[in-house]
Parts: sequence; structure tokens; C-alpha cells
Amino acid sequence: IHCYLFKEFSSTSSTTAGSTVTSRVTSNGKAVTEKDLLNHEDLARERGMMDDIFDETYREKEGPKPPLRYVWRNIILMSLLHLGALFALTLIPSAKIQTLAWALLCFVVSALGITAGSHRLWSHRSYKATLPLRIFLTIANSMAFQNDIYEWVRDHRVHHKFSETDADPHNAMRGFFFSHIGWLLVRKHPDVIEKGQKLDLSDIKADKVVMFQRRYYKPSVVLLCFTLPSVVPWYFWDESILISFFIPAILRYTVGLNCTWLVNSAAHMFGNRPYDQNINPRENPLVSLGAIGEGFHNYHHTFPYDYSTSEFGWRFNLTTAFIDLMCLLGLASDRKKVSKEVILARKLRTGDGSHKSG
Repeated sequence: IHCYLFKEFSSTSSTTAGSTVTSRVTSNGKAVTEKDLLNHEDLARERGMMDDIFDETYREKEGPKPPLRYVWRNIILMSLLHLGALFALTLIPSAKIQTLAWALLCFVVSALGITAGSHRLWSHRSYKATLPLRIFLTIANSMAFQNDIYEWVRDHRVHHKFSETDADPHNAMRGFFFSHIGWLLVRKHPDVIEKGQKLDLSDIKADKVVMFQRRYYKPSVVLLCFTLPSVVPWYFWDESILISFFIPAILRYTVGLNCTWLVNSAAHMFGNRPYDQNINPRENPLVSLGAIGEGFHNYHHTFPYDYSTSEFGWRFNLTTAFIDLMCLLGLASDRKKVSKEVILARKLRTGDGSHKSG
């Protein structure tokens, strides 16, 4: 089948997708012809970046792999954090309902700092945000405490550009544990460092909000990830300081980390591949529930520039609903969206056929 996809970009009101990739598809019985071939490089230039497009020219170095070098500080801290979270579970029956609601609110806000902020806005430039929204997402990102935005973006773009190779920070080919948490407990593979240094991060460096956070990241984490979540229940409704610290701060933070890590691990191993069966990332609704919309991973790695990371809108995707609300309020704009025609054509061309069963 001869096929080539064309793109159509236009600035529209905040209630519609700002940019759409479209194609014409004709059917003849069971034969479907894509009339256009998607040019990733042209599309990426429209966003001002192309470092989240998979680099098919990369080849892993021959010879033995470098030895693992453990980061004992991280091993100890992560162990203590998860032990603290287990202890926090025993405190839930004693917590006030306001405290549990506050912990849930902190979880959602911090998650948005990753999903709508570090991921969809800064890593992929899949939509545009005004200064007030960027400030809010930066605050939420510090509450999430998953590395500052600059470092998060660098690692994530390397992940997309060299997915499932030695240059992927959390290469799922090294197993579930490594891609989930193990990659944080050992030194990075030399290829991750080398390729990360070669990325064009000029767009991130030009964002004064991001660079301000990077400069004051440690105190912002102390204040927003641990102090604020603990003080509010203790001060406003007289919750015990023990519960105030261990549930809204420690437990909420640990759950948030693991929900994000499941995107790197479970969503690269378990699920179907309706868009591209030639890559490992999968569609995993359970991960989407925990990561507020980030589990549609086969779609995301096929179309990394789509602001929704899914073709299904708000379904299991609180982050998409949040971005749409921000557009409605005039705080966001220029959402990038892939048309249904292009999605269908891609499913038929490279998918595993699972879309036929819903």
C-alpha cells in the first residue's frame, strides 16, 4: 500500500484542539489505503523539537555491559520511604476523613505536576500554557518530588528517543524491577549520560519558571512535598502530627512515585498493542487509573505529540480533562491532536488487531 500522511496545523479557540494531524483513508472491502505518510520530522519542527521521536539509527555498543554500580544512598532512602508508607497504612483507620481527603487532593495535584506538567507540556510540547498555569504546574511538580522539571524532561526525551535500549534510563528490557525502581538505585548506563548530553534542551533552558525551580528545587521539595501536606491537617483540623506526616506526606508521596513508575514498568510489559505491535509499550487501563491518564502507552509512543496521550478523551484520563479545562479558562492553548483517520490507518497498518474487539 502506498501511503503518506499530511498534517494540518491551525490555531483555534481554547475549546478545540489547536493542532491536528489528519489523513484521508479510503476503503475497498477489507482493503484500507492511507493517502498520506506521517513525516515525524516535519511535525516535530512545528513543535520546535524532535528529540522525543525514536532514533532508529542508534545501535547498542558491542561487548560486555558495564558493571552495576549501586547508589547506596538511594537504596537506603527508598527502603526507609517504603517502610514509612507501610506504617502509614496502619494509621489510616485512625485518620480523620478530612485528612484522607487532603491526602487525595495532594496526590492529584502532585500527579498533575508530572502528567500535565513535566510530561505533556515540557517534555513533549503537546500544548501551550500561560505563565500562571506554568507556575501552578511547577509548584505541583515540586510537591511530586520526582526530580526537577529540567532533569525529568531530559530523561524522558532520552527514554522516547532511545526506548528499550541501553540509552533508555529505565530500559524495560532489563526487567520489571529495573524499569520500575531499580534504575534509580544504580548509576546510569554510560549511553544514557552520553545521549542525554546531546539533546537540545534550549526550550527548557529558556523557560524562566523551570530554571527558577531548578535553582531552588531542594527547598521547594521540603516545603511542598513534606511540610505543607503535613502542616495543613495538623493546623486546620487538629489532626495528630504523626498521622499528618505519614499519610498526606509519606504515604501520598510513595503512592505517587509507584503510580508513575508503573508507566515505565507495567505499561511496557502488560497489555495490548493496537497501534504498533513492533514496539513494547502497551495499553494498560489500570496504570491509567493510577497515573491519571498515562497508561495508554502504545498510543503515546506511537504518537508522542498528542496532548491527550490517548484517542479516548477523558476516559481514565483526568489529565486530559484538566488540560481541556485549562483551555476553557484561557490558561492553555494549541493542543496537538491526531485525527481519527490517522489513528485508524495506523491501527490497520502496524497494530496487533486488538482494536477490532474494542
